[in-house]
Amino acid sequence: MQCPYCSSNDTKVIDSRETDGSTRRRRECLKCGNRFTTYERVEDIQFMVIKKDGRREQFNREKIKTGITKACEKRPISMEKIEQVVDKIEADLRRMGKTEIKSRVIGKMVVRELKHLDKVAYIRFASVYQEFDDLESFENELRKLKKK
Repeated sequence: MQCPYCSSNDTKVIDSRETDGSTRRRRECLKCGNRFTTYERVEDIQFMVIKKDGRREQFNREKIKTGITKACEKRPISMEKIEQVVDKIEADLRRMGKTEIKSRVIGKMVVRELKHLDKVAYIRFASVYQEFDDLESFENELRKLKKK
């Protein structure tokens, strides 16, 4: 594994853990001493995502990660936690055993996970995903969130 700091190939694994559908490895560069994390997951058959307009595209976990990362911007949430959420969503999608999944199903899963992770990130994501048309829609969602 190449060190992202100094590009040396001389690294060692100092910790390894199984997570939802992947293996998390903590590594240390033997040249510069910096530590970094890698994730290893089994590559299997990809499924298609059916978009709102009917287009189909191959599932891309990075799109989910990007959306969650944007929603969590300037929040006290680590990239490791975001990666865990993305792993869980991807594992849940694969357990469905379908070759095609509607994008709204994925969106609902992201909303559900963000609701548990961080209320502000949830509102940020939901405001885009649920396409709040006006302030009233936004306020209604906030009220629902406060009641729980």
